[in-house]
Amino acid sequence: MPTDAEEGESANDVVVVNRRPEEAAVQTRVDEIAESIYRISTYVPAVAPPAGFTFNQFLVNAEEPLLFHCGHRAMFPSIAEAVATVLPLERLRWISFGHVEADECGAMNLWLQAAPHAQVCHGQIGSMLSVEDMADRPPRTLADGEVIDLGRRRVRQIPTPHVPHNWESQVLFEETTATLLCGDLFTHVGNRRPLTEDDVVEAAVETEDVFHGNSLSAASGATIRGLAELAPRTLALMHGSSFTGDCRRALLDLADDFDRRARRVLEQGLALRQAVGCPTP
Repeated sequence: MPTDAEEGESANDVVVVNRRPEEAAVQTRVDEIAESIYRISTYVPAVAPPAGFTFNQFLVNAEEPLLFHCGHRAMFPSIAEAVATVLPLERLRWISFGHVEADECGAMNLWLQAAPHAQVCHGQIGSMLSVEDMADRPPRTLADGEVIDLGRRRVRQIPTPHVPHNWESQVLFEETTATLLCGDLFTHVGNRRPLTEDDVVEAAVETEDVFHGNSLSAASGATIRGLAELAPRTLALMHGSSFTGDCRRALLDLADDFDRRARRVLEQGLALRQAVGCPTP
């Protein structure tokens, strides 16, 4: 496996800035992973050592720019500085994220302050449960499958309840470049290349064996298989390298792994019921 230093090199690198001078190891960088779609990535060595962990946002640059993932509040200065190398912050029009969690929406209201014309957009469940109360300005609630026309780009909202976790989970699909902003799916550790064709499924399986962060149900695999039918050309991962290999195959393989894990949990539950003398359903 290449080292972090080897994998950190990229011809698409736009900027590297430190979060604070005294934290030189924590860096935010910008890479264009598809036409006018930028990965804003902060590598934090202290998370999941020794490999470390990346926290990624994605900026869709169009007439009405959209930011997917807000990042932690503490990381906002570094992330905002990186975004500003692509466009002025006040140009942001849309802000979204996969689900309600600090790394996804912790800095949401800081972005709303920096971009006075921006509006948070989320699916019906996310808006109802959390965003309508949390956001400093009223959000736009998206119907299932609704498309936002950004001008040169179009993003489609796709609800994925409990996949990879949280009831309100969603992903966005940028239709022009066929880029799937897939949030925590395929999460893996390390500071690898910004964009790769290498296998991301094995790395995600290994990481899940350690973190156990995904929800598992009979519907999990089917939900991911539905995303495979979009035939994406790029998978934009929140944690790890974005992927430009066979995206459909990767999603189907990940769905198989979710199914295997769900069956294992069910079998363990049935075995426990039998061990304590409970009737099996």
